[in-house]
Amino acid sequence: MNKLLKVSSNPHIRSDVSTNSIMMAVVLALLPAAGFGIYNFGIRALFHIALTVGAAVLTEYLYCVLVKKSITIGDWSAVVTGMLLAMNLPVAAPLWIGVIGAMFAILVVKMLFGGLGQNFMNPALGGRCFLLISFTSLMTNFDCNVDGYTGATPLAILKEGGNVDILDMFLGKTAGTIGETSMLAILVGACFLLITGIIDLRIPGTYIGTFVLFVAVFGGHGFDPAFLAAQLAGGGLMLGAFFMATDYVTRPITKRGQYVYGILLGILTGIFRLYSPSAEGVSYAIIISNLLVPLIEKVTLPKAFGKGGEKR
Repeated sequence: MNKLLKVSSNPHIRSDVSTNSIMMAVVLALLPAAGFGIYNFGIRALFHIALTVGAAVLTEYLYCVLVKKSITIGDWSAVVTGMLLAMNLPVAAPLWIGVIGAMFAILVVKMLFGGLGQNFMNPALGGRCFLLISFTSLMTNFDCNVDGYTGATPLAILKEGGNVDILDMFLGKTAGTIGETSMLAILVGACFLLITGIIDLRIPGTYIGTFVLFVAVFGGHGFDPAFLAAQLAGGGLMLGAFFMATDYVTRPITKRGQYVYGILLGILTGIFRLYSPSAEGVSYAIIISNLLVPLIEKVTLPKAFGKGGEKR
């Protein structure tokens, strides 16, 4: 028997889980919310999803061809980006807007910074915020001539002091973006990701818990269950907490950092919702937190034992 130790380069712990299998799992988890969005808003929602996903995949493919890099569309990350971006679009927006947003998300936010693993913010949210800044009126228009629920979103009604139907918000029978209306459908997909181990509750749990506490203290309604439930079910909070804040690339890698990240997300979302002119704020909260991840990791990185590190 050879008693010599086997020496190899890192990583020394490997997993059979691949990038494309993770991304395919995320796509499957998004299907309930995407499917309900199509049911809720009609065939136009399907066109938005198909065109946005197609534009994301094609942009990545053409970039790889032009710069003579290996084709990376097989990892399914462009599909995830396209789906998330499309699900953050109002169905009333022109169909070309998702194409523009997908091109920006893939080309500017992702590929120009080195591709998957190098992007400094969530590409889908980068694309959405680019569209919000560039085409504000189109991205905030929830009135359309298609079958489905249109008009003011529940969060906008709440901000004006109106009343909302929480059950309708939970089921998704309200106005909003294509993939954010049904809290039930989003939670079904989130449970799939939790059961399969793709994500855990550190970030979404801390995010949602911090947000609830912030709104209860500063929202003017105290711990009113109806108001808090409406805030949780409305807008993109659930979609953002489970599907975008948990992005492997743009979240902290340290456990303590993930808790800090979740707290920051909850506070920023609460500030945007309560004190900004807009009734929403999830997208900007996640992007700002993405930019602060290097600092969060720096202050939460565990110290090594021994010289210069922790002592016992």
